[in-house]
Amino acid sequence: MLLSGRIYLSTIYRLKKQGGRVRSVELARELGYTKPSISRAIAGFEKDGYLTVEKGGILELSEKGLKEAKELVKRQEMIAEFLQMTCGVTYEQALKDAMEAEPALSKKTLQGMKAFIREVNELQQQEG
Repeated sequence: MLLSGRIYLSTIYRLKKQGGRVRSVELARELGYTKPSISRAIAGFEKDGYLTVEKGGILELSEKGLKEAKELVKRQEMIAEFLQMTCGVTYEQALKDAMEAEPALSKKTLQGMKAFIREVNELQQQEG
């Protein structure tokens, strides 16, 4: 899946968790993309079985889309946590960077980041 596809799915998932219903207009606003760009992407996701468009234009992730989105968000949030811990950036900036960086990072790099976070958290618990 292309970078933009990963960002679309994870953003739909996040927006649904925040407010329940997501339409193309909310997705366009959140991502800063044009409505025609969003419409083309949505059609592709529908065709590939990642989502459906329900009555009123509500975007619903399919089982396949939900599984993929949950995994993406999990990785993106872990990367964001790592960036916050190591770079001193806000969570919002770290998450934005993580969404763009996630596809380029190897499984080994992600495992290293996860191990680092776990070690830091364990040290903090021992000290606290």
